[in-house]
Amino acid sequence: MIKLYGAGYSNNVNKVRFVANALGVEYELNQVDLFQGQQYSEEFIKLNPVGKVPVMQDGNFTLFESMAISKYLAGKEGSNLYPQDLQQRAVVDQWIDFCDIHVQGAFNRVAFNRLIAPQVGAEVDQNSLNFGLEMLEKYFPVLDAQFGQSKYLAGSELSLADINLLAILDPAEVAGVDISSYQNLQSWFQNMKQQEFYTKCHSDFKETMGQ
Repeated sequence: MIKLYGAGYSNNVNKVRFVANALGVEYELNQVDLFQGQQYSEEFIKLNPVGKVPVMQDGNFTLFESMAISKYLAGKEGSNLYPQDLQQRAVVDQWIDFCDIHVQGAFNRVAFNRLIAPQVGAEVDQNSLNFGLEMLEKYFPVLDAQFGQSKYLAGSELSLADINLLAILDPAEVAGVDISSYQNLQSWFQNMKQQEFYTKCHSDFKETMGQ
């Protein structure tokens, strides 16, 4: 069985959980208490020298970085979540990169300052927060337009690009990020949260944060 190290309040950990659930891959979640610094323990650093979650172990094979793990699992299962066709895969990668580099980069500024900083006693960087919100206002219309053209990010089929974006936006409500004015994006988001691969993790990110 796959071993996954992480925490349920980490959207990158949940990304891998969503993928594993969608693939029907069984896994064992080993909790890492990020607020207590367990990710920096000597034992954990042997798994990931960066000291971050998630980390996956498949037998003697160890891998970190959520998207690398997601691609590995999809490839191992021969799933169309990460297509074999070169051009189809390139489109999936295109949207993965857009969401990781641009959307998540901006969203993390907001989430850190509104969610994480108060938890760890860090100072809120208002400039960083404002810049993140400004960038999201630039990137959300791109996503909204794409969902106006196709059911999923990379076309008519669910892919890793969608699961990646779902994980990024999962904390949106608790982070005070409102996407309701982007009707296509909002519709896609609500549909994704009703899928079994999502509900097997939690009914909503608020549920996990509450725990």
